[in-house]
Formats: sequence, C-alpha cells, structure tokens
Amino acid sequence: MTHDKRDSRHHILVLGAGYAGAYVAGTLARRLDPADVAITVVNAEPDFVQRLRLHQLAAGQHIDAPPLTEVFAGTGIRLRVARATALEPERRTVTVDDAEGGAELAYDTLIHALGSHGADQGVPGVAAYAFDIAARPSALRLRERLDTLDAQGAGGTVLVVGDGLTGIETATEIAESRPGLSVTLIARGELGDRLSSGARAHLRAACDRLGVTVLEHTVVEAVEATRVRCADGTLLDSDATVWTAGFEVGPLAATAGLDVTEEGRILVDRAMRSVSHPDVYAVGDSAHALGDNGLPLPMSCASAGYTGRQATDAIVARLTGGKITHSKLEYLGNHISLGRRDGILQMVDGEARAKPKYIGGLKAARIKSAIVRMSLWGTAHPTFGLPKRKHRVTANPDPTSTTTTTATARPGASAAEDTPRRLETL
Repeated sequence: MTHDKRDSRHHILVLGAGYAGAYVAGTLARRLDPADVAITVVNAEPDFVQRLRLHQLAAGQHIDAPPLTEVFAGTGIRLRVARATALEPERRTVTVDDAEGGAELAYDTLIHALGSHGADQGVPGVAAYAFDIAARPSALRLRERLDTLDAQGAGGTVLVVGDGLTGIETATEIAESRPGLSVTLIARGELGDRLSSGARAHLRAACDRLGVTVLEHTVVEAVEATRVRCADGTLLDSDATVWTAGFEVGPLAATAGLDVTEEGRILVDRAMRSVSHPDVYAVGDSAHALGDNGLPLPMSCASAGYTGRQATDAIVARLTGGKITHSKLEYLGNHISLGRRDGILQMVDGEARAKPKYIGGLKAARIKSAIVRMSLWGTAHPTFGLPKRKHRVTANPDPTSTTTTTATARPGASAAEDTPRRLETL
C-alpha cells in the first residue's frame, strides 16, 4: 500500500455512489474543509445509476446516467472506479479490484453505501437462468433479451416473479413498452396485499388494461432455461424470467465481522454508526436502521435520503466537535408507477399500514416522476439551500463519542500510532 506521507488529513472512504452514497459524499465535501478532510468514493461503475428507473431501462427506455465525475465536479472528491472486495475494520482498510490491478485503501471513517442486490431465496436456477433489475448491467441484459424477443415477432412470454413494488413496476412497464410480449406477474399471496382495498382494485384494473396476467398464491420452487416450476407442480413456459422476489446486501460487511442482519444489512445506532465498529457508518439499503415508529426502514430511495442525511450530520458533528442532532427517520408511503401514464400513491400510518385513501392514475404517475427527477437533481446538488460554510476538523476525533467532543489518543497508543491513516495516492 502506497501512502502520501505529506497528507495527514482525516480520510473518509465512501463505498458506493448510489442515491445514499453520492448524497453523503457530496454533502460532506461541501460542509467539511478540504484542508482537513480528504474524501474518496469507490464505485463499480463510472456513472450515477438511477436505480428507481431500472425497470424503465430494461423495458427499452432511455435513462440518463450522468458521469460521476460530473456529479462530483468542483467538490474535491476523488473517484475510484473499482469494486470493493474485502474490508478489514481492525486495520481500517478496504481492498478494491479495478482495471489497474486493485489496491488497498485506508480510511479513518468508512461509509458503507453499497446498496442491495436481488436475493435468490435459495431457489434453484435463479442465478443461472433468471434476469433481475437490481443493477444496471443486469437490467441491460434483460433489455437485450427483450429486444431479441421483439425482433423475433413471435410474441414471447415474460414471467415476473415477485409482486413487491419492483415486480409490479417491472411487469407493467414491460407490458406497456412492449405490447407484443405476453407478461405474467407471479404473486406469492394476494396481489397488492400491502395496499388499501381501493389501491388494490386500481392495481388489478391497471394489470387488466395492460394485459398483464396475474397468478396469485403461486410459489416458484425452481427456474429453468425455458420455464419455471411451481410448488404445486405447475410448469409455466418462459422466454425471459425476471426475478424480483426480495433483496439482500452483499457479504462484505458480514465477512469483515460487522454485526449484520440475516439479509446482510449492517446494524446501526441512531447516528447510522455500526453498533460493532463505530468508525463505520452505513446508509441506504446497507443499513438496518429503526425509523421513528420503531420499525426497520424499508429498502427504498426515501430511506437512502433519511439515513444519508442522519449519517452526514453525525459525521460532521463528530469531526468538528459539535453535538449530534437527530433528523427524521420516517416511512410515509409507497409510490408505484404502472407504466408512464398511471400509478399509485399509497400513504401509510405510524404502524406502516396502508391508509384507506390513495391517489391513482395520471396524477400519481406525475408525482412519482417528479420524485424521481428530484432524486436525480438532489444527488448532484446535495446541499442546495444549506449554509456554505466549511467546517474545520478537531484534532483526532473519537469515533466512539456520542456527543462528539475532541478525543484523546487511544489508550496505549503512541502519538504516531494515533495519527490519521492515509489513503493510497490516487
């Protein structure tokens, strides 16, 4: 590992540049003085991926993917296009793999924002034969397959397994964008069972209008090359099987020994710090954070915003000697697109249960579209409306402090051992 020995700044390493990671990195860069802090972002792709719109990308639509160099322009953030392969929290290092052969990067503060990927739920054949839209490369592979089916002109069959929000949006988007294909949505239980009765009726009507066949109370127990096998023995032919039955976090944190949930989400406190490693923060889908209602925040763009804002406030406070304030951690509802001209806005109560009223139709679609546009804009402008003051960093901030006061050296550590670690020169 090569170091720039002249650089004794506090090094913040952000893993992942999705909605949460890009927001946190940009905000920290604008709020902390670059004379004291160096920020590096590691991301597997060079562009910002609008995950909220990957179902549209797979359906064949053009989706903007601004280069991260443009997103971070003028911030002083160093971008490394690479994939994080190992984390050693005791040494405060992350191993990355890239076109240059990889490297080991050191940090003082780590932000884990790697998001989630599709979970196969242990079902045989999912990894080998199914498509997913959890990442841009996989969404593009599905798009290529759908292009092939359209070109054949034989009315191919698309099976979407999973009736969560991702499954619903994917099935309806493909059906609207590619009317020549036959789309079937497979639901383990009742379609839209987390929605109000009115919203469920609206969803069914939308599926009927778009020609989406819905199979309820159906469990897929195996995916094969040209069909799926259901638990009741039914075989369903498929030219393209899309798997949307759940998400999980990659094994990086769990392998490193951080406390995680069964889905791999990092257990965090109210400040978004790992409960086992206080110099590690988690945001977005990577974090298992309890909302103000006492329930875990769902994996969503909204949760990315809330957890990202809280982590940013906490890190700035810890590094500058301030007191950590608690921002809101809310789960207000679901915004579901049903193609480009229809949608559902379903609000929830304090127990995350659907409220009786909902907004449907073109108005809901426009609201969802506006949210998506705002999410993209906010990523590149994370501190719009906030003070532009750059905060200086106190000497040797203590990662275990909850009120963030200036820390002393670690017990038993020499002054040299307690100096901030340095990143590899990029």
